[in-house]
Amino acid sequence: MALFEVTLILLLIAVALTALSRWLEVPYPSLLALAGAGLAFLPGAPMIEIDPELALALFIAPVLLDAAYDTSLRDLKRYRLSLVLLALGAVVFTTVVVAFVGWKMAGLPIAAAIALGAIVAPPDAVAASAVLNQFKVPHRLTAILQGESLLNDATALLIYRIAVSAALGSVMLRDAVPVVLLSTIGSVAAGYLFGRISLLTLTRIEDAASSTVVQFAGTFAVWIIADRIGLSAIITIVVYAITIARTAPRHMTARRRVSTYSVWESAVFVLNVLAFVLMGLQARSIVGRLSGVGQGDAFAFAATVLAVVIVARLVWVVAYVAIMRRFARFDSEEQRRDAPTFRGAVLVGWCGMRGLVTLVAAIALPTGFPGRDPIVLAAFAVVLGTLVLQGISLKPLLRRLDFERDTTVDREVAQARVAIMQAALDVLSRKTTAAAAVVREQYEAQRLVAENPEDAQAATEYDRLRLYAINRQRDTLEELRRNGTIGDEAYHRLEEEIDWAELAASPAGRFQPLTTY
Repeated sequence: MALFEVTLILLLIAVALTALSRWLEVPYPSLLALAGAGLAFLPGAPMIEIDPELALALFIAPVLLDAAYDTSLRDLKRYRLSLVLLALGAVVFTTVVVAFVGWKMAGLPIAAAIALGAIVAPPDAVAASAVLNQFKVPHRLTAILQGESLLNDATALLIYRIAVSAALGSVMLRDAVPVVLLSTIGSVAAGYLFGRISLLTLTRIEDAASSTVVQFAGTFAVWIIADRIGLSAIITIVVYAITIARTAPRHMTARRRVSTYSVWESAVFVLNVLAFVLMGLQARSIVGRLSGVGQGDAFAFAATVLAVVIVARLVWVVAYVAIMRRFARFDSEEQRRDAPTFRGAVLVGWCGMRGLVTLVAAIALPTGFPGRDPIVLAAFAVVLGTLVLQGISLKPLLRRLDFERDTTVDREVAQARVAIMQAALDVLSRKTTAAAAVVREQYEAQRLVAENPEDAQAATEYDRLRLYAINRQRDTLEELRRNGTIGDEAYHRLEEEIDWAELAASPAGRFQPLTTY
């Protein structure tokens, strides 16, 4: 019961920290990390242990699916070289450097040292994305960071599982190559197959709540099955999510889609909070077990790993950008314009905050694993250190780098909006009823605004008028329920219709209902 009460309190604290992070304009995981560290020294906090397999399935599977669902295949193809160099090259490089430090400094066995390197190797783009979106940095950089965050998890956790198995004696490191190849190929095929099967199920479910439950159950089922048959659960989930994302939205109703997205967003937030809570409790028990000289050595080792992780990423990114720019001299002028810059290299290198994957992979180490306590403590130090040092300093760094505001996504939205409005007008052109004329007039007004995105005043005025009218509708609806003209069932049905209209009139959800005009 104590854990349940503590968790409820911390969830409320996390909500407050999220609001504080928006006010301070820093990534909310940075404040969560500080809260988790504070929990480690909170008197009376419960001591808990979580099953390693449960930790991976519970935390990683839904979070990874959520990230993979939003991944752009177009951007993955366009920036494939940079993604390979980061998601594969940077992860392997960081793993090797950290493993060497763990072997030499802490005396960890080779397999355990590699496991540590894999745990701290994959950055998490979630912490950086909130700040990057405020500054509208070049789309190329945000796309690379998001794609890397997805793919490097698969690379790191594949190395992690092999290293853990080797440390426990269930597999030899020299046998890892064929295992990796078979696991990768089989996981890609299995992920696609599971995705197609899931689509057949989801397209036949009309109820929003049932559909969401099936999605969560399916995600965990795919993870468990892939793990049980010896495949990479990470790669399987990534392919599974991308397969669904390319087809499912067209076959889902708007009500199901909005409901599902809201539930997943909340679930990912709660899982992040719980992961930091668990890590804080784990760190507390570890600090308690370490005493005297051993404690000082463990903290020194953790600080060294943190420094190595930050420097290794910066060195790798700057080095590969320097090489790419040297070869870009032989490319065409257009290709040279798209070549990576050193300003971009500094930003990508500094956006190496570690997050949920590092936390959960450390928690998931089996009890009795060689060097488990110093490894978990080092992982916690890396997450806390990168989120605080890099996360909080990211905004000043962006001001210093002074990127031009990127409008790539805004231009694509405007272009697509014109096309979809014209498609609606074309299909309505054959309709001659009075109702069709009214609908055409609405679409024509929206198309005119979309065709002139540079006319911010017109777009703002158009949306303000719509929201002004919608606000009056809400007042009338409230009055109808208050005086007993309609019951709650009719009220909520009309409320939903007005909500959809407000969402359509509020780009990115930034507009608020207007009380005056």
